[in-house]
Amino acid sequence: MDRGQPLADVPASGTRVTAAPLRADARRARPPALGRGLLALLALAAALAGLVVALTGGGARRPQQGAVRFLGGSNQAFDAYTSGRDPAYGAFLRQHFSRMIVYSPYFDDKTSWYPRGWVYKDAYAIYRGSALAGEHPQWILKDGAGNPLFIPFACAQGSCPQYAGDISNPEFRSYWIASARATLAHGYHGLFIDDVNMEQRVSDGSGTLVAPIDDATGQPMTAEAWRRYMSVFMQEVRAALPGVEIAHNVEWLADTPRRASDALIAAEIRAADYVNLERGVNDTGIRGGDGPYSLSGFLAYIDSVHALGRGVVLDGSASESAGIEYSLAAYLLISTGNDLVSAKGMTPDHWFSGFDLNLGQALGPRREWMGLLRRDFAGGIALVGAPESGSHSALLPAPMRTLAGQTVSSVTLGPASGVVLLRR
Repeated sequence: MDRGQPLADVPASGTRVTAAPLRADARRARPPALGRGLLALLALAAALAGLVVALTGGGARRPQQGAVRFLGGSNQAFDAYTSGRDPAYGAFLRQHFSRMIVYSPYFDDKTSWYPRGWVYKDAYAIYRGSALAGEHPQWILKDGAGNPLFIPFACAQGSCPQYAGDISNPEFRSYWIASARATLAHGYHGLFIDDVNMEQRVSDGSGTLVAPIDDATGQPMTAEAWRRYMSVFMQEVRAALPGVEIAHNVEWLADTPRRASDALIAAEIRAADYVNLERGVNDTGIRGGDGPYSLSGFLAYIDSVHALGRGVVLDGSASESAGIEYSLAAYLLISTGNDLVSAKGMTPDHWFSGFDLNLGQALGPRREWMGLLRRDFAGGIALVGAPESGSHSALLPAPMRTLAGQTVSSVTLGPASGVVLLRR
């Protein structure tokens, strides 16, 4: 679906210019030949920074809401940067990637090279053909006829790659936790738990949703029972891994309209350090207005997560500059200084320089302004146009710079777009 017209700034002359092009050469990692020298310089800089903090008491500083914290992803295409543990690439990742989603066992021997990885684990997947599926078929959810059920993902020809594990079964949950603890022992910083679905997501082999049989009742499992089982499971994970940073990949629409006001969902959120919002504002299902699927509702859900003392990941799915800047601007609207933002395709050789921003402290919360959402910072402002909102032009309080370095005195934003502007 079209996300709306491309982002454009309007300088004083009235000429429209595009903002923040994706710069493949920006912040490029140094060549491997400079690796040792670069690492030595970084180590010296870190030591000096630590000394300054110790002397000035800087460790007690407030988080800056305008500081961008990036979550990277280490998929198979990223292996070119991680397989050899090149010092220059490692230095880049440690500097620019606040956290990174990684996979075991591939990353087990790389945790000292990049120490802030969240190792991936699905909340209830039992993979077809795995030893676990063969040894414990009783842990796979079944329909009323005894047929195994699946997680509705990548289903084809009557089957899906992941059976749905029985989260009501304490033995399955105990095994899952022991497996996670063993993986974390390789030195991972945290755990990224996928499919923490507070809505029941179980299907037949064609991907059609099916209510599994609940062993506790012998009847199809209710939505409330599923939500209770998942919430209890995530609380058990938290209790078993008290020193581990945990992120839940969730569906923010679960149990609409109550959402995070539901006691079970609130308990699930508190069992995490971060709630990951897949696709973020780039999700084409997010609408305008103030309905249940609106950008307003999405931001309100984030506010409720913050009210519970947890951070969010605005896991943007855009790979082009306009969509990435929209996601970045939305992140700045909600940032508490303890949130993260992401985008597709970011590597040491293909980096969006806006993720290096620090606009300093926020001067207040987000607010409506000239048909847009706005938030002011010591170093700039973030503006967002909601989906289905039409086009809005606004005169800026003073000339400002775009991420591309152009000076503008006004902006025009179409629906589902955003811009980050810097004070000159």
